[in-house]
Amino acid sequence: MQHVRKSTGLAIPALVVANIALALGPWFVRIARVQGHVGPVGSGFWRLTIALPILLVMARSERGDPRPINRKVLIGAALLSGLFFGADLGAWHAGILHTRLANATLLGNCTAILFPVYGFIAARASPSRKQGIALALATLGAVLLLGRSYELSARNLAGDFLCLFAGVCYTGYLVAADRARSALGPWTTLTWSVAAGIPLLLAAALALGDPIWPQIWWPLIAMTLGSQIIGQGLILYAVSRVPALVVGLMLLLQPIVAATIGWVAYGERLTAFDFAGAVAIAVAVLLVRDSKRPLPAEEMSLSS
Repeated sequence: MQHVRKSTGLAIPALVVANIALALGPWFVRIARVQGHVGPVGSGFWRLTIALPILLVMARSERGDPRPINRKVLIGAALLSGLFFGADLGAWHAGILHTRLANATLLGNCTAILFPVYGFIAARASPSRKQGIALALATLGAVLLLGRSYELSARNLAGDFLCLFAGVCYTGYLVAADRARSALGPWTTLTWSVAAGIPLLLAAALALGDPIWPQIWWPLIAMTLGSQIIGQGLILYAVSRVPALVVGLMLLLQPIVAATIGWVAYGERLTAFDFAGAVAIAVAVLLVRDSKRPLPAEEMSLSS
């Protein structure tokens, strides 16, 4: 099967909305922990469990690729993406408790670099000068945005490793989901992914002794609708329509939104470095959108 990129008209706005929604997730995890007495891995379990009935309804009305496909292979890819995603949520939520928030955000977003690298490798291409500049600007922007509070120490080592592992798992999720989504459709793919991730997170929560039953439900419902339904749904809509480089760089909108939430909700002061980092990331995204050379995902074909 040849994997053909579809219209990109709405993909960039979808990525913007998706990353804003995803950036709200850690805030709801914190509220659920403090007010609802639900552990971080338990929050991940409920995020997927509450989403599953909604996704089942949406998947029933979705039509996949009409061409002959190996559905077993694609469903296997969707299930694999769910295992990656469950590992990502569990590791990142647990890592937040064992490192600084800045460390968790920066290391957890290593996907912003890893996913574009995957795109270039899959396309057997190297970045153009403009694309290389965009990647460098994005990296600099992330460092500027979070660097003032980033701290490496032995005390943070376990949490740093968990958050870095989470970023690697999220990259695996995007790769596997992109393959499945090409024929199954975004909602069907997301349904299979969520179904695969639920038992993994439940087992992890029970093994870690993580509190599961909430005293209040609204943060978990808000996290589900925002991060899982809107955020991940729009990510999967866009991932087969725009290059991996664009998807990766757009993920860096999340630290910008997170810094803004910290400013508004917790009075965390923004500095000139924060604004400079946000501008660098914005310029990087504009550079790859303006590039005349085809980007890796536009050159890439997948077969099954």
